[in-house]
Amino acid sequence: MLCVEVAFALPHKQRLVALRVAKGTTACEALALADLPSLFPELPVETFSEASLGIFGKALKEPARQILRDGDRVEVYRPLKIDPKAARAERAARSRSSS
Repeated sequence: MLCVEVAFALPHKQRLVALRVAKGTTACEALALADLPSLFPELPVETFSEASLGIFGKALKEPARQILRDGDRVEVYRPLKIDPKAARAERAARSRSSS
């Protein structure tokens, strides 16, 4: 058995679910075992089923194939509300207009 964690955070609420899983468990399987929809009932289930995943800050290209290792922390990423490039451009435009 391996010890892993699944993490998800909103601005006002965070959860870290510790799990014991069998060797060979994937990141997607750990996400399902963590049952985050029950911990965040205010969010649609698709928030988790369609989420991007990572391990310790590194995004996974194929989370359904990523076999976990002992001590891994699977991170569930929320979609961005605004494109970072668009946000920078907007800040720059506001800065120019206020100068």
